[in-house]
Order: sequence, then structure tokens, then C-alpha cells
Amino acid sequence: MSQVLQIQCINKTSRFSAHERISHVGGARPERWKLTQPQAIQAIESGAAQFFVSVGGWSVWVIVSVSASGNKYLKTQNDGDQPNNLLSLPECP
Repeated sequence: MSQVLQIQCINKTSRFSAHERISHVGGARPERWKLTQPQAIQAIESGAAQFFVSVGGWSVWVIVSVSASGNKYLKTQNDGDQPNNLLSLPECP
């Protein structure tokens, strides 16, 4: 059974590409946690974890997508090509 974790914060890189901007995701439940984007992608793909974000009172699942250049990245199900819901989260400590 996979863990279900809410992503409440992110860390960004200085890159301008939306697909490369997120370096880490994190949350505070059940205790404070933080993963690199590749670790979170691996957790989703292996079935070890499911992630979601709450945006405007709605919870949406975080999924793995692949950019036009073939790079895997995280985005929410209802985002288009850009991971806007994740990029709008506050910075992780």
C-alpha cells in the first residue's frame, strides 16, 4: 500500500524551464519530509507513494509527465504543460 502525502512546499532551481524549476518537494505530515524531484518521481512510478496538492480548496493528484525533450517532471493532473499548481507553492525550509 502506498503512502499518500500532501506536497505543501517546493524548492526551485534558477532554471527558467518550468519542467526543470522544481528541485525538491516537501510537506509536514505525518512529520516534516522533503524529497528531490527524482526521488518523488521514483516513489510515484514504483507505487511507494502518491502525492497531492490542495489548491483553492480542491485536492489534485500529482503525476509524472514527460517534457518534449524527454525529461520527467512532476505536475498536477489538471495543469496543462506547465506545473503551475506546484510552482505556486511556498519555498520549503
